[in-house]
Amino acid sequence: MIKIGLIGCGTWGRNYIRNFEHLDDVKMYACCDFVEKNLKHSKRVLPTIKTYCNPEDLIADDEIDAIIIATPAKTHFDLAKKCLNSGKHVLVEKPLTLTSKESKTLIELAKKQDKILMVGHIMEFNPAVVRLKEIIDSRELGNIYYMYLNRTNLGRIREDVNVMWDLAPHDISIVNYLIGQEPKRVSAKGESYIVESTEDVVFLLMEFESNILASIHVSWLDPCKLRRTTVIGDKKMAVFDDTENVDKIRIYDRGVTYNPKTEREFEDFGSFQLAYKYGDIHIPQLQLSEPLKNQCTHFVECIKTGNKPKTDGENGLRVVEVLAAAQKSLENDGVFVDIE
Repeated sequence: MIKIGLIGCGTWGRNYIRNFEHLDDVKMYACCDFVEKNLKHSKRVLPTIKTYCNPEDLIADDEIDAIIIATPAKTHFDLAKKCLNSGKHVLVEKPLTLTSKESKTLIELAKKQDKILMVGHIMEFNPAVVRLKEIIDSRELGNIYYMYLNRTNLGRIREDVNVMWDLAPHDISIVNYLIGQEPKRVSAKGESYIVESTEDVVFLLMEFESNILASIHVSWLDPCKLRRTTVIGDKKMAVFDDTENVDKIRIYDRGVTYNPKTEREFEDFGSFQLAYKYGDIHIPQLQLSEPLKNQCTHFVECIKTGNKPKTDGENGLRVVEVLAAAQKSLENDGVFVDIE
């Protein structure tokens, strides 16, 4: 029986309680939060759960095998470090840390302690994203030109991190996962309209060695809630809309090809041949399941088997490297910054 501890019992933390409690060979053993109301709510969700007010007391509990960290991003490094040093497996919510150096420290510590370090990049456990990856890898879309992602809504505005560190980790992990590589450089532009020095809207551009472009738009100031990924290939195009209940992926048999004439065939300025294709729309059938449950199940399996998690520390580091470079770009008027 694997006993799980949770640090951070807000709304998202209670989702972890619900999911882990329904897994085989797992007991949601204890939780911790500074806010008494959150602990009481957690007790209503799971009356048998043990509660702590101090994270260090939970970390020191020898009954606990693994700890979930669902706290503000600025606390991730210190808490994860203490958990690993105490011999606990760790699942950290995104982003793993706020600097690449801190992420590398946790990766090395997990290796030294021979413990699982996993990051909550939940979108990589979304069946629709996994299916989209299969579609791209099968070359059904052809060569990928570019993709753009929208993650917008009205609120929740935070003061501890800007909107990019809050929302973009999801989309950066999606892009890295779909393309199968890390960008070579990034550029980011944003503005702080509500809270001074805290960007509430950011436009992030990622460039890859394969000439693929990926654009990410994140905002706390948008009238519409969007969770959409659009992928443009030279054969077909695909759209993943996570706000759809059932038909989350649509494949468009559409495209354009350019066939320039030879020089002597030019009759006037701009003479060329364009061929447009307007084909059918295909909606793949998906076996939908809750991404968080899939993520929790994977974490438990990795603890049991010792296998490397799909979203391990290295995966988390790659996302943090993009965020750190994008932050430098934000502070320097959108200049492109190379990924270290």
